[in-house]
Amino acid sequence: MRQLILVGTGGTIATTDAPGGRRVGVSTADLLAASRAVWTDPDVRVEVRELRRTVSFAASVADALALAAEVRDAARAADGVVVTHGTDTLEEVAFLLGLAHDSAVPVVLTGAQRPFGDPAADGPRNLAAALRWAASDAARGTGVTVAFDDRVWPATGVRKVSTLSLAAFAAPGRGPLARVDEAGVRPHAVPALPRPLLTGHHTDLPRVDVVPQYLGADATAVRAARDAGARGVVIAGFGAGNATPETTAACLDLLREGIPVAVASRVGEGAVVGLYAGGGADLAAAGALFAGDLSPWQARLLLAAAIADAPSASPAVVAGRCETWLVEAGALSRPASSVRSLTTETV
Repeated sequence: MRQLILVGTGGTIATTDAPGGRRVGVSTADLLAASRAVWTDPDVRVEVRELRRTVSFAASVADALALAAEVRDAARAADGVVVTHGTDTLEEVAFLLGLAHDSAVPVVLTGAQRPFGDPAADGPRNLAAALRWAASDAARGTGVTVAFDDRVWPATGVRKVSTLSLAAFAAPGRGPLARVDEAGVRPHAVPALPRPLLTGHHTDLPRVDVVPQYLGADATAVRAARDAGARGVVIAGFGAGNATPETTAACLDLLREGIPVAVASRVGEGAVVGLYAGGGADLAAAGALFAGDLSPWQARLLLAAAIADAPSASPAVVAGRCETWLVEAGALSRPASSVRSLTTETV
């Protein structure tokens, strides 16, 4: 007998149409009942825990950390944990749970693009697949994953790639870990599992702001982030990790002031590396963290988690902790310090 715990948090999967827009109102028990029309197994017992009922765009980092604590508790009492969640922030919450997950018990997030009661609702099938995956031998030791549209994705690198399509999620450059459908559970890959970066008990994380790059971007947003009390800044850079000269200069000021800077890309796929003088190469040489192939939103949480567990550390120490995690997670092939050395020699 496999014991699973299903944690409900709301999201589209638990919404119904109402005057003024969709609202969360469906219980997690009702979601489970609907999923059993798609898949059930007498050897799998599911305990339901209702954590909250909200849309995910209204959730806070504190809410995500409360969910992490609930998942940690559930993982001690079950063979697998499944979380129903809204899709708007699912990629960030899954990543944050992965930063804190410290056991071989699989944790699976799922949701829906269509509301409960829709004639073609995708929620019951997605939840059935998540439960089936969590109960399988193949899921053990895979950390935190996302089950959606018959595919299972790693939390690290997962992104919402479509606003309305049922195939809402992907992990660009990585591919699915498994497929779960009428043919059963078919694993394809085993994810790299880093050691937890976010240890201890946290009710919130330090403020880390994301500054996007676009044609003609100046330093206003970087300075505003610093003035608002940001403990770190992530640049959603051009291409492989570039920023305008004005943004680059402002980030160099932050690093000199002891505020860590991370660089990700606004592009949908691929890793970042400092290659160009006046942009990424300058940031790399100054000690900015280049966050592999993480989205800016996941890089933000990585940086915040590293600062939270070492609040007095220098930018270099924070970057080093993040680099170690990224290498273990397969998001970097080597520490960025070696990339900085190579870049300095070749620019």
